[in-house]
Amino acid sequence: MARKKLENRNIRKLYRVGNGKTYSLTLPIEAIREFNWQKKQKVEVEIDRKNKQLIIKDWKK
Repeated sequence: MARKKLENRNIRKLYRVGNGKTYSLTLPIEAIREFNWQKKQKVEVEIDRKNKQLIIKDWKK
């Protein structure tokens, strides 16, 4: 697979999983390393409807 251009490296596609009720996307490895996230780590997803954004952050008990 060819490498993405630097200006396009954070552009990602949504993929439908299973029967279409769930979607997934990949995160840039730089972000995973920056936050020191590990495989199977739980994260929290917040929806900012006003700004049409998803906020992904570390899950706290």
